[in-house]
Amino acid sequence: MRNFAELDEREILALAISLEEEDGRIYGEYAHGLGESFPASAKVFTEMAAEENEHRRRLIDLYRQKFGEHIPLIRRQDVRGFVHHEPIWMVRPLGLEKVRRQSEVMEAETRQFYMKALERARDASVRKLLGDLAAAESEHISLAHKLGETHLTGDVRAQEAEVQSRMFVLQVVQPGLAGLMDGSVSTLAPLFAAAFATQNTWETFLVGLAASVGAGVSMGFAEALSDDGSLTGRGHPWMRGAITGLMTTIGGIGHTLPYLLANFRTATALAIAVVLVELWAIAWIRARYMDTPFLRAAFEVVVGGLIVFGAGVLIGNA
Repeated sequence: MRNFAELDEREILALAISLEEEDGRIYGEYAHGLGESFPASAKVFTEMAAEENEHRRRLIDLYRQKFGEHIPLIRRQDVRGFVHHEPIWMVRPLGLEKVRRQSEVMEAETRQFYMKALERARDASVRKLLGDLAAAESEHISLAHKLGETHLTGDVRAQEAEVQSRMFVLQVVQPGLAGLMDGSVSTLAPLFAAAFATQNTWETFLVGLAASVGAGVSMGFAEALSDDGSLTGRGHPWMRGAITGLMTTIGGIGHTLPYLLANFRTATALAIAVVLVELWAIAWIRARYMDTPFLRAAFEVVVGGLIVFGAGVLIGNA
């Protein structure tokens, strides 16, 4: 990697051309990725990509005048000091807020580059263009705001917020809820069977811990391998798997931890109380995000929990 201070004017212009070309292509990918779910925001990024392409054209015109036709290949990863940007434009479906945040970082970084380049440039025409582009990058926030006012009307913003809410439910809430339900309910039988069979809190804790971790790993892989999200819009499979596996483990660990207490009766009473809290949380999430009436959701999860709990107690006392 080169230090920025080592670059001459020819190399600075070549790097600027590379930056503008890359940023323009990234904005184009944003527009393409957002086009189906967020068409108004996609149009904003299409126009920002066109602005970056215009900057690139001006830089190339000046470079030809000063240094000829050959433009050396110098990229941001070849020079120290640039931020590594995660390729979120490759993920489908594309997250709207994450895209907007990364575009703000890109604009700030490019502006900083032009300000530093302006300090090193000596040629009057080079200094003028670099100064103009620095000012243009400073105005990009207001440009995005103006474009947003043109394309993102109140109704459009409401529609995009509704789409984003549905995507959040599909990609985060549903896999998390599935994991929490599985962890909270499926581990009841082995945990309480071990509790009433052994009357030993430490052994019960080990059984609950093993059941929770095992269920978490199993559910995580099952969710990740169920589909790749490309057709269903459910998001990246490994992210869904991680959410499901983590919530499954949490659902089982919650009522396992009380058995770290030495007193069996106290530990069991506390574990039952934790189970009730977990079932309430499941019912609340279903009511909040799945449009299921709370009483109906609570009845369903309580009945399911009682069946599994009863099976565990019967097995433990057998």
